[in-house]
Amino acid sequence: MTDLPDRQFGFRTRALHAGARPEPETGARAVPIFQTSSYVFEDPESAAAYFNLQEYGNTYSRIMNPTVAAFEERIANLEGGVGGVAFASGLAAQSATFFTLLSPGDHVVASRALYGGSITQLKHLLKKLSVELTFVDPDDPDEWDRATTEQTRLFFGETIGNPGGNVMDIERIAEVAHNHSIPLVMDNTFATPYLCRPIEWGADIVIHSATKFLGGHGTSIGGVVIDSGDFDWSNGKFAVIAEPSDAYHGLAFHETFGMYGFLMKLRSETLRDLGGCMSPFNAFLFLQGIETLPLRMDRHVSNALGVATWLDARSDVISVSHPALHYRENAALLEKYLPKGAGAVFCFELAGGRGAGQNFIRNVQLFSHLANVGDAKSLIIHPASTTHRQLNNDELQAAGIAPGTIRLSIGIEDIDDLQWDLEQAFA
Repeated sequence: MTDLPDRQFGFRTRALHAGARPEPETGARAVPIFQTSSYVFEDPESAAAYFNLQEYGNTYSRIMNPTVAAFEERIANLEGGVGGVAFASGLAAQSATFFTLLSPGDHVVASRALYGGSITQLKHLLKKLSVELTFVDPDDPDEWDRATTEQTRLFFGETIGNPGGNVMDIERIAEVAHNHSIPLVMDNTFATPYLCRPIEWGADIVIHSATKFLGGHGTSIGGVVIDSGDFDWSNGKFAVIAEPSDAYHGLAFHETFGMYGFLMKLRSETLRDLGGCMSPFNAFLFLQGIETLPLRMDRHVSNALGVATWLDARSDVISVSHPALHYRENAALLEKYLPKGAGAVFCFELAGGRGAGQNFIRNVQLFSHLANVGDAKSLIIHPASTTHRQLNNDELQAAGIAPGTIRLSIGIEDIDDLQWDLEQAFA
């Protein structure tokens, strides 16, 4: 790739090559697993320069690691960001973003159609930090605008809501955020950069649970934060990034590092102090997963739409929340943000409520009953009694979850076999 610097490589090529070169010492083609806690410094002066952030180099694997760096660069390249910072999980990446940007007294506006763990994190963790929170309808940009106050410091949403299937109008909500001089933070886990790249529509920060489709095989836990590099952190609202840091010898991150200011703050202070780093071995597995991401997502998408359409035709199914069905009257929204398909995770509601939902799950054979999505294998769960169990009835309703709701993560098996398994579970 280095021989053709002006070439604009395609997504599939970059999924294989971005962030990686043959290892110069051995010629190894795969990214090596640098399973080390620390690194030998050249001399005392270079060590001091690394720790002062005057030079960039490996100091300690809690903060940076070559294998993890290759993963960070690859996903940032695919998302169209200037860089990324990896974490031990998606929720660790998310909480680190909040810790970096927010101070006591700040306010967050968030979509109410979120993963249950994200709702709990926003609702309870931010309360401990004395940060106020307002949940809004993800489908109504005007509601985001009305909820914004002088203390609001970020908008947060999911490209495809978990599990309700809401599709955010990213461009319009980004406009609202930028009119108030605040960033839009998007969780792009369900779409992946193959289906949607929120930065191209105005999002400022993108978060992934790499555990899901990026890894693709249910083997590893991890998360990553990607920055567009476009937001002005010196606009008067983000002293935590723009003004001298007491935690780093008076260093002003935005002035010093420009478009990398947020990422350097995220890595050098938040990751350093909270310690939720990604392991090199997990980074290696994520790199392997991303190599086949485009191939897998094409099959995930076609299988999911086929199963959703099949379920929608059944009289014993009350509703199906696949975005392609949910947004029939606004197909332009899907065509704009998800032209290759609306992902592989969706819900359907059974008649008979909670008991019917739990009984249905007892009878599947091919689908695996577990708390994950994005695996190459098809997965099933009853959200009201598991992933969203912390929510009260009103919160469940707002998130699009009924007592009989079943969430499916459709894998890459033969679709006839998936339909057979669901059919025998209905029976």
